[in-house]
Amino acid sequence: MSSISAAPVLGVIGGSGVYDIEGLANKRWQRVPSPFGEASDELLFGDLHGQAMVFLPRHGRGHRIPPSEINFRANIDALKRAGVTDLISVSAVGSLREDLPPGTFVIVDQFIDRTFAREKSFFGTGLVAHVSMAHPVCRRLGDQIESAARESAIKIVRGGTYLVMEGPQFSSVAESELYRSWHCDVIGMTNMPEAKLAREAELCYATVAMVTDFDCWHPGHDAVTVEAIVKVLLANADKARELVKKVAPRLHSDPHAAGCSCRSALQFALITAEEARDPAMKARLQAVAGRLLGP
Repeated sequence: MSSISAAPVLGVIGGSGVYDIEGLANKRWQRVPSPFGEASDELLFGDLHGQAMVFLPRHGRGHRIPPSEINFRANIDALKRAGVTDLISVSAVGSLREDLPPGTFVIVDQFIDRTFAREKSFFGTGLVAHVSMAHPVCRRLGDQIESAARESAIKIVRGGTYLVMEGPQFSSVAESELYRSWHCDVIGMTNMPEAKLAREAELCYATVAMVTDFDCWHPGHDAVTVEAIVKVLLANADKARELVKKVAPRLHSDPHAAGCSCRSALQFALITAEEARDPAMKARLQAVAGRLLGP
């Protein structure tokens, strides 16, 4: 069970290329069991210049799992059980804006959730909770990412709305234009319900959205293809690794980490009266909410 005052542990969810970080010591892959089922893969544990780190391939090594079949609950629960306190999501996205070309990184601050086939909460009948998602990412962690990107001369934009679609198919032109009319900035398939579950698990969560294409709305570009996306992904991999390397020491020395409000997101969220709480649900939620539920 994690506590609010736990020493920071940096978690990273993303593609396998992000994990090949020079200087990562004491590396070991380990399966972390979860009552919510199987996580996408084993977790890679390591240390980078004194900062404990945990990596999880969101789609599994070799990209085996499509977006709609990712067990987001098991992923977040396993990371919490592994001691993660601060979680960076590194995600490939399409751009819905002319001024966000492929190769740009965006520190997302808002989401619109258009997914419909995914389990979106750890809570349910027997133990109900309602967390705030008004500001769905951690500003403190976003500040650290922005500072690290500037130091590394990585082209990064602070702030943007991420439209999360169900997939696995890409958008139609009509859909793409609809999302542009909503003033969305990027589009992808993976950060919901991931961000919601991270909030329920009281993790500090931030998204680094790596633009790989212009979706299909842009008249000067061909329809998006996997080949084109992979080409940009490979080009971005070095920058993503450098970004993670620069964030790690900032997190390690951050005096405000322990008091971050993300780490107490459940404080007033549990609605079910103590005497009415299902014991089986309480046991299942020990990693996520044990701080408040007790033994």
